[in-house]
Amino acid sequence: MITADALDRRTFLLTAVGGTLFLGDAAADAMSQYPGQSTMNAEQTLSSKQQAIAPVAAAMALGDLPQLNAALHRGLGAGLTISDTKEILVQLYAYAGFPRSLNALSELMKVLDARRQRGIQDAPGRDSSPIPTGKELLAVGTANQTKLSGAPVKGPLFDFAPAIDEYLKTHLFGDIFARDNLDWPSREIATVAALAAMPGVEPQLRAHIRISMNVGLTTTQLRGIATALADHGQPTAASRITAELAQAGLRM
Repeated sequence: MITADALDRRTFLLTAVGGTLFLGDAAADAMSQYPGQSTMNAEQTLSSKQQAIAPVAAAMALGDLPQLNAALHRGLGAGLTISDTKEILVQLYAYAGFPRSLNALSELMKVLDARRQRGIQDAPGRDSSPIPTGKELLAVGTANQTKLSGAPVKGPLFDFAPAIDEYLKTHLFGDIFARDNLDWPSREIATVAALAAMPGVEPQLRAHIRISMNVGLTTTQLRGIATALADHGQPTAASRITAELAQAGLRM
């Protein structure tokens, strides 16, 4: 069993989006600098704002609009800005699909309208800075993917289907992860929660647990995602996270 002291986030390499993971030293310095990204202290627990992301993401991924409605109210009350919340729901289309993202954004509009009618003025947050286009976007996306994964991502899957490799680099890690109005730890909290809510995507959940550690989340914080899900009607999603942590030997 790996001890907590041995769980250095820098030791994990992701070598395939399909979930093949290897331990190694090549990731040791990959995550040392993230311009514009927040860092996480190893002794911190998730803030109330970060905890609020998980139920929003899980309900969106399942298309459970009543749960999403309640989670959005809680998240905005916990300090998520309108921009934060929109960005989470937009990003998750890449994991849960356009239909659920569009429905979730419509639900957010209803929630914001209801809160305005009650005299609640939610903080707007800020828009993203402009992102590159064309070949520069591919370069930025490739660099982001390498930083998140801890090493260049390659393998037979991408040789077999090079188009998906380009889409991942240019769109997911370029168009989406280059946007600086939501930090990478928050993006990974949302992604882990969404993947945990959906059956049949355990390899991707496993991969994003490692990526979460690469961006500074600890096992305590990952267990905090599971706790937030269990506390708000998503016990199956919570159990998937704790099972993956246990299987990987990531115990407290």
